[in-house]
This record gives sequence, structure tokens and C-alpha cells, in this order.
Amino acid sequence: MSFTDLGIAPELAQLLISQGIAAPFPIQVATLPDAIKGYDILGRGQTGSGKTLAFGLALLTRLQGKQAAPHKPLGLILTPTRELAQQINDVITPLAKVVRLDSVVIAGGMPYAKQITAMRKSCPILVATPGRLIDLLNRGEVQLDDLQITILDEADQMADMGFLPVVKEILDQARPNGQRLLFSATLDRGVDSLVKQYLNNPKTHSLQNDRASVSTMEHHVLVMHPSDKDEITAQIAARDGKTILFVKTQRGADRLADKLASVGVAVGALHGGKSQAVRTRTLAHFKASPTAALVATDVAARGIHVDGISLVVHVDAPTDHKDYLHRAGRTARAGEAGVVVTLATSKQQNAVRGLTSRAGVYPRFVDVRPHHTDLITITGSQEPSGIAYVAPLVEKAAFGAGRRKPRPGQDQRRRRPR
Repeated sequence: MSFTDLGIAPELAQLLISQGIAAPFPIQVATLPDAIKGYDILGRGQTGSGKTLAFGLALLTRLQGKQAAPHKPLGLILTPTRELAQQINDVITPLAKVVRLDSVVIAGGMPYAKQITAMRKSCPILVATPGRLIDLLNRGEVQLDDLQITILDEADQMADMGFLPVVKEILDQARPNGQRLLFSATLDRGVDSLVKQYLNNPKTHSLQNDRASVSTMEHHVLVMHPSDKDEITAQIAARDGKTILFVKTQRGADRLADKLASVGVAVGALHGGKSQAVRTRTLAHFKASPTAALVATDVAARGIHVDGISLVVHVDAPTDHKDYLHRAGRTARAGEAGVVVTLATSKQQNAVRGLTSRAGVYPRFVDVRPHHTDLITITGSQEPSGIAYVAPLVEKAAFGAGRRKPRPGQDQRRRRPR
């Protein structure tokens, strides 16, 4: 089956073929025909399964060639994090151009000016986070009277982050008879009530439950002496390939990234405490480098959609099995293979065994030491260079769009007046 068979605009199908995307993924086959016909959709798809194209192609096909009035978008994609909003926009922007549509990211931590200018000039598609969007709604810069299609992506994470009241406030301002597409890994924590209140007889397409896919992932628990953990972590992070390492806290992420950089690992840290400029620069470098490590917190787990991550490391095991799954979902995307390892001490084994069992995962438990054969076989670990790594500076990212580079002698710490 081709994309054209599913009913998308021919221009979109041609562009996808030119990008090397000739055949749709199962979630696209399942949801696109109903979405293009105008039905509300409740979609549950495994991370990396092609959700962005599933709802993006439906949105662009239905809005093809339509003109928005100033301040009044026609389509809205609501997502929990800035990173995910930006990545979704990166996917749909070239597709939107071929059907004469524009899009803009509306998210906190980014300059207001570009977002407000886009609304005043009329922009048909918004890719937004709830907080910044409600801010612009309250300012009168965005009005949802003409909104034809609303897409809620990662609805369960928005619930986890406490966004549901704001999401409901946004939906209450939208045109009541508009089409709604909701994608969520789970329907708990209030998501079910959101579905019942705002979706009209939705077509349900569930391609997964809340269990991990063992067909595309290998799961291992590496059991070690506590005193070996730092050395083993550094050897894993120094491997060839993209690696993401998850920790519990922002401070822990910065501390681990500093330790890894000091022994020669090309690494960055990503968490909510970083400025948007730093987060954008860090993620861009991680995407561009074939061999790099990224240390992240759970908040970033669902916002990192990067192809080619071949290893996920739970440096700190999560407490919730769903967090385990969301972290693990950063690898084995779009049918690729991936490895997930959890670092544990002997005393932590039972807790980790219970966690993975709840996630539907039955990993192999392996005792390891630094330079151990099993450690190398499972993760590709190697000794880091020992030459301290210094992240490359990117002036534009460091100072942000629209900000001037400081003049010689100017105090760079001085803040702009509010």
C-alpha cells in the first residue's frame, strides 16, 4: 500500500518518495484514512512508530491550500515539550510548503516576537506547548474560532506534567465542532476523561499496550559493585554510536556530564533547567554527531526523537515502569534494533526485576566489572581517551536569535531589562 492509496495529497506523497519514504508504517495505514475523512481519532502507537507523519499528513491534506485570517490558525498540534514541538515542526515544514501552508512553533523559552509576528501575518498551523499558547491566547494574539483540526500528541505526558487543566482551557476556546486527534501511550492520569469530554465518537487505533517491544530491543541489567559504577558508565558512554543515559535529577545530569567530559567523552546534558538556547544547541550537536552521548532526565525522555540512538542506559533506574518504557523508546525506533541496559548493584536487583516485570520486559542479568567481556559485548564499551572534552561553541545558539554578541569589555552577565 502507498501513501496515495491512503488518501493524502499527491504532492505530499511525491515529496515523501523523494525523501526515501515510499511505504507507510502500520500506524499511518491505520489512522490516515479515517483522519482524512474528518473523524476524531484516538491513537495509541509505540514511540518511533511514525505518529508524527500519521497526524501531520492528515492535517496537511485536510488544510491544503487554505488561508488563515490574522491571529486565527486553522490547525493546532499541542505537545508537552519545546524539543518535541521543534522536532514535529522540522518534520512538517517541508511537507507544508508543497501544499502552500506555513507553520510556527509556539513554545516557552523562545522569543515572543517571531511567534506574535507570525500570528499577526496569519499562520495556518501552530505547533505549540500549552503554557506559551495559553499566554498568547490571554494576550489576544491567538484566537481559536477558526480552528478546524486540533492534535494532542503525547497526551499522557502532558497529564504527567500537570498540563491537563491548561489543555482543557485551550480546547474550551476552540471551535466546538472541530476535528480532534489524540495520541497517547496510556489513557490513565486523566487522559481518559479528556477523550470522553472532547472527542466525538473517535475512531480508535491501538497498535500497542504499555509493554515494551522485545522484538526490536535487547534488555540487560548490568550488576556491579557500587565503586565501579562511575568507571563502567564512562566506558559505556565512550562507545562508538549514539548513546543516551538517563538519570533522576537535573543536578545528577550535570554532574554525570561533567564527569564524562573530564575523561574524554563527547557528551551533553539535557534537562528542564537548561536555557532554550543551550537545549537547542545540545540536541542539535547530538543529532549531528554519529558518536556522542547525551545525559537526560525523565522530562526529556519523550521529547527526544532522534534517529540512530543504538543504546539507552538507565544510569539511575526509574521507579515507574512507564518511565522505563518511555526511556527505552528512544532506541529501536522505526523498526531499527536497539539495546537497553540498566545499571544496578546487587542490592538493587530485586527492585529492578520488579520494575522490568511490570514493563513486560525480562532482561538478562549480568555481573560486570570495568573492561569485562560481557560489558564490551553488550554495550560496545571502551576506554575513554582521557583528554577532556570541550563542547563546541555556537554563537548563534549561545546568544539566541535576535540577541547581539556582546561588545568587547561589555559585561556578559548583565541581563536585559524586563
